[in-house]
Amino acid sequence: MTPDPSASDSAAIDSSVSNSLISSLDAQVIPASLRIRQRLEEAGVPFLANDNISDHLEEGDLDQLESEVADKVRDLLRSLVIDIDNDHNTQETAERVARMYLHEVFKGRYHVQPKIASFPNIKNLDEVYTVGPISIRSACSHHLVPILGNCWIGIKPGEHVIGLSKFARVADWVFSRPHIQEEAVIILADEIERLCKPKGLAILVKAQHYCMKWRGVKELQTSMINSVVRGDFRKDPSLKAEFFELVKQQQDLLST
Repeated sequence: MTPDPSASDSAAIDSSVSNSLISSLDAQVIPASLRIRQRLEEAGVPFLANDNISDHLEEGDLDQLESEVADKVRDLLRSLVIDIDNDHNTQETAERVARMYLHEVFKGRYHVQPKIASFPNIKNLDEVYTVGPISIRSACSHHLVPILGNCWIGIKPGEHVIGLSKFARVADWVFSRPHIQEEAVIILADEIERLCKPKGLAILVKAQHYCMKWRGVKELQTSMINSVVRGDFRKDPSLKAEFFELVKQQQDLLST
């Protein structure tokens, strides 16, 4: 007996429709965070607090994640015994917090890096220059309270150069994640090296940590300063000294 082609086609269509319905139901039943997490684990991609996971997000994920986070924040507020149903100040706090985390203070985790155009170093520029102070805003990954400060970037150009404003955009993208300052500076250095491949790179960050100012020891004047030097800045002590002198001059200029 000759098989009926139309029956085979019908079965294939039914199977496709069924799989589509299952996927649709899964999207409704399984929380967005679990779907994203499974995707990352299957790809073998880390998703630590200061990692960027934007390459593994699909269309609609962030909207669904925002809704899920808002639900969790409402649970947190209720667990703190705050009457969000009757308190006019906190009735929409959950939605505000969800938007803030996903699209502002932690945007460096969920959004792609801003487009950074680089240009060939046609004139073979090789003099050191610094950019700063660049305002940085981050959050302590231990307590999720602010880290606020400034960043200076020193460059000895290599094969490519990028515009001065682009350093600020990259710094904002990197620091807009939960961090410890020591790791944040390394991640920023890695990104700048990838973007313009300088012969030398130096970064200095000075920041105040509200996990020390607002809680704990409550030291209001304490700040943390750390730096990364790579390439020619690391090999040549005079270049390193030049970078720190230029930073000092920029600080002195602002204080006058």
